[in-house]
Amino acid sequence: MSINLLPLLFGLPAMLLAMYAQFRVQRAYSKYSKVRNRQNATGADVAQTLMRDHDINITVETIPGNLTDHYDPRRDVMRLSQGVARTPSVAAMGIVAHELGHAMQDKAGYPLLKLRAGIVPLVQIGSSLGYIALLGGLMLGITGLAWVGVLLFSGGALFALVTLPVELDASNRAMKMLQASRLVSGEETAQVKSVLGAAALTYVAALAQAFSQLLYFVFMALGMGRTTRRRY
Repeated sequence: MSINLLPLLFGLPAMLLAMYAQFRVQRAYSKYSKVRNRQNATGADVAQTLMRDHDINITVETIPGNLTDHYDPRRDVMRLSQGVARTPSVAAMGIVAHELGHAMQDKAGYPLLKLRAGIVPLVQIGSSLGYIALLGGLMLGITGLAWVGVLLFSGGALFALVTLPVELDASNRAMKMLQASRLVSGEETAQVKSVLGAAALTYVAALAQAFSQLLYFVFMALGMGRTTRRRY
């Protein structure tokens, strides 16, 4: 019985990168969530200061979970995990500033943020229908149907591609806001950058995973096409 090693060949490098990225995030958060910032400001305090200084008018809510923090552009709401909202740490400061970086993008009409929001429904539909079409094409021997599946699935790779610069830009905005409001200086600047850099690596890994899977599906469709031509 032969073993198909192609999925492993395509997916293993990206999977290892994703594991390393998650390790980096957990290590950075664990380390800097224990480092009290010099302002002795909780994440909620940092949010109020940055919102006041940079004219950001959104609602802030506290939610359960760990590293569940996010900005919802549909409702103009920033949701902070309890550990971030209530802790006066360097990690909390960086996470809050990053999410407010997204709020600044929203306020400025940042094109890539709008594009990402616009393709979400297409990605949700394509991710499920893409698998169905691809597997259906492979099982039924219909090359065109398999390529439709590849095309539908490519929306996920596009989403990951757009997400990376959106997240990097939010982190850049975060650092500028923190420095302009005099919330970080000296060593704390490097510490916050370490937290944000670890988080950015997860989006690099997500992009690598999305494209490695897409390439594998393309390879399958191409192989199917060659097999079909040989029959005739």
